[in-house]
Amino acid sequence: MIVEDDEIICNLITTLLERKGYVIAGQTGSGEEAIMMAADLEPDLVLMDIGLYGKMDGVASARFIFQLFHIPIVFLTAHCDDSLIERAKTAQPLGYILKPFTDKDLTSNVELAIYNHGVRKKFLDICPIGEPKKILALRDLVMALDFDGHIVFFNPYATKMLELTEDEILMHHWHDVMKLINTQTRKEIPDPVPEIVRDKLVIKHEFNTSLITKSGEIKSVSVAVRPIKDDKLELVGVFMFIHENAPGQIKITPLKK
Repeated sequence: MIVEDDEIICNLITTLLERKGYVIAGQTGSGEEAIMMAADLEPDLVLMDIGLYGKMDGVASARFIFQLFHIPIVFLTAHCDDSLIERAKTAQPLGYILKPFTDKDLTSNVELAIYNHGVRKKFLDICPIGEPKKILALRDLVMALDFDGHIVFFNPYATKMLELTEDEILMHHWHDVMKLINTQTRKEIPDPVPEIVRDKLVIKHEFNTSLITKSGEIKSVSVAVRPIKDDKLELVGVFMFIHENAPGQIKITPLKK
């Protein structure tokens, strides 16, 4: 999969790799769109330009792609400085190609990256939010958020539960696409993201919780929010799971005697 916002370079990479027998699974020039696409396509490798325009640069996008789904990354960049390399390390890339590059630069990096990831993935734990195919098939709302609460990934069922389009969800703050309230008090539930980022704990709302969509529909739900950690136990983002309760499955908090 190629993530490059320069159409000429993207076409060049496609031509060079297809000559070598590789199949291009998908192309995009958007870092935020790349995360969604990677989960759907599950490519063997992502070639990621670092200097992307938009809300998310290549390093941030690559970090989520690798840490969420364990899809390997090779970076493309026209710049090479110490600070950029230090940032790039957080995505654990398997290559770093400087522009302008030759046919040999490209194909040798791709071949080595795919081989090395085949060795490395034997030692990787299960993806921290679950296997992509299972997540995409769930009939529950699943979202990955950045440290500020912006939605960087969601499964297809989210559009149905929230009654919104993909563009109305992706990279928006979770609080802008829905509200969570206590069903009994009608008070809004505080944003759990800052507390999870600070304390790395798990927050659950299993009883008396409702989700209000932008259209005003109220749905009884159970909510679990937890940190997403990489293999070094460093915080990557925040995981939000919301299950819609069937009418006969609404949980009521027992009254205290």
